[in-house]
Amino acid sequence: MSTADQPTITIAGATATGKSDLALNLAEHLGGEIVNTDSMQFYRGMDIGTAKLPVGQRRGIAHHLIDILDVREEANVQTFQRQSRKAIADIRARGKRPILVGGSGLYARAATDLMEFPGTDAEVRARIESEVEADRWGRHRHLQEVDPAAAAKITPNDSRRIVRALEVIELTGRPFSAQLPDYQAIEPTLHLGLSVERTTLHERIATRVGIMWEEGWVDEVRNLLDCGLAEGRTASRAIGYAQIQQYLAGELDKDAAQEQTTIRTRQFARRQDTWFRRDPRIAWIDATAGDHEANAAKALDILADTTATIADTAGPER
Repeated sequence: MSTADQPTITIAGATATGKSDLALNLAEHLGGEIVNTDSMQFYRGMDIGTAKLPVGQRRGIAHHLIDILDVREEANVQTFQRQSRKAIADIRARGKRPILVGGSGLYARAATDLMEFPGTDAEVRARIESEVEADRWGRHRHLQEVDPAAAAKITPNDSRRIVRALEVIELTGRPFSAQLPDYQAIEPTLHLGLSVERTTLHERIATRVGIMWEEGWVDEVRNLLDCGLAEGRTASRAIGYAQIQQYLAGELDKDAAQEQTTIRTRQFARRQDTWFRRDPRIAWIDATAGDHEANAAKALDILADTTATIADTAGPER
């Protein structure tokens, strides 16, 4: 099998499951480069709270699509789709293996799957955002009426996706569910997922939040506020960053800010797991033990089986 036919690798899973370590180990073994699919790691200066690997810990492996946005800017999946596909093509042109890693499921899918993203209208979106902010549950009930399939996949707590679904319906006249992907990749891709037993994952999250505070997360937020964090509609609402802003404003004490961050991170991890579990293509690895080398060995076994299957399906190399 030629280098061009070797599958792209994606690594999915909830926060704190060990995705970054697996990506580094696979990149070292396979001669790969890493493409970030964590939407919060797009932001310059949001380092500690997003668990962004410092350059010195990247083992000399090229990382793409990290630190590409100012905290005032809003992440856009359509733009990311173009950027990520260009990064993948460039990596392949250098004879390297693209390895996509991150916990933002929609962004990972946008990079590898057949997905189209309808445009947006600032006025329409602003109006719908105000409606959802005023009555999120009512707007979700409306979504259930006009697009039951979309409403079944979007929780009433997911304001951003409610807004987007209603915006697409209004702009296109078509159900938002008609735009949802159906798990068709644009090229051979191996989808890996890391899972951790829930109690263990909750303990890891609580420990990680505490360590992040000790490493200077509060100072990081102070510096970002000077750079316009409060003006950023996406970055300012990131888990932990929002709670630390409340702490700095005197609205929460330290213990409450950490506890709320831990709780919201656990809730987010559950939503991540739910999203990724819907994808039948993902090969899951139990990473509860935290043995990064063992996880990499399992991933390489899965890759070998997948590569053999692709080769058998493709027939003789052209």
